[in-house]
Amino acid sequence: MLKISRGGNLLRWGIQFLILIVATLVVYIVMDQGFPPAKPLLQPVASKQADKDRKQQLHYVAVGDSLTEGIGDQTKRGGFVPIVAEDIQSRYQLQTIEVDNFGISGERSDQILKRVKQDQDLRNNLQDADFVTITVGGNDLMKVIRNSFFELTMKKFNKPRARYQERVTEIITEIRSLNSTVPIYTLGIYNPFYLNFPEITDMQQVVDDWNEATEVATRQFPKSYFIPINDLLYQGLDQEVGVASNLTSSEEAKTTGEDETDIGRVDNDVLYDEDKFHPNNIGYQLMANAVRDQLIATQNEWLKQGNEDSNE
Repeated sequence: MLKISRGGNLLRWGIQFLILIVATLVVYIVMDQGFPPAKPLLQPVASKQADKDRKQQLHYVAVGDSLTEGIGDQTKRGGFVPIVAEDIQSRYQLQTIEVDNFGISGERSDQILKRVKQDQDLRNNLQDADFVTITVGGNDLMKVIRNSFFELTMKKFNKPRARYQERVTEIITEIRSLNSTVPIYTLGIYNPFYLNFPEITDMQQVVDDWNEATEVATRQFPKSYFIPINDLLYQGLDQEVGVASNLTSSEEAKTTGEDETDIGRVDNDVLYDEDKFHPNNIGYQLMANAVRDQLIATQNEWLKQGNEDSNE
């Protein structure tokens, strides 16, 4: 009978163990070459998400007349301008919007143009702006009314309107020379004149013509938009032109403590009570809504890359 020593058993087991290891390595190599490594189930998206969630800063420059300054805004915050800024900041989850308000009450288009050309602070801000709003035209129209009040005809507005249109074109041209890509939003004017000048029965046509002149000027430029506001402010919240007082007699006025001069007066609930000309807080909110809607419609013009999806 053949007997195997203990040393022989160890040698045999060692050879078998070595064969097993070699076979395992061969199988692993074949498997590794035949099948590519699996991709991780979770992709590393941290960098893309960081871009999407990055909070941004925007620079909003407002230039114009009393509507930009905010005359009639009883909060004294600056009319529609801060409302627009806060709405956009919240809607697009921006870190901040830097607002520079260059509105001066009473200025006509020629005076605004002069500032755009000569005011270095304004010019520096326009160069850096992400979007610009302009209010212009109301004081140009008022100048025509004041100069020709007792002999006012529709014809009296023709030449001043043409010169006004040329100045609006110059204003936008000058802004565009400072900032070739900034979107510019020019607001129209509205008709409060029926409250102060009811005898001028054709005033709405005059306002419409003035707005058309502004729109024609804005259409000459890319990224330049006209925002009409007459229909928002002309007839008040309930869309009734001139809400007459219920008082019909001097006796009724005495009974209620009203002044007789208030009898039959017309009113507009979106205009400032002190002058019946400028918007009140409600009126400025309506203006801000119109500007906001146009900004949203053209967001690709001013919203910086990386934040486009934040309003969805």
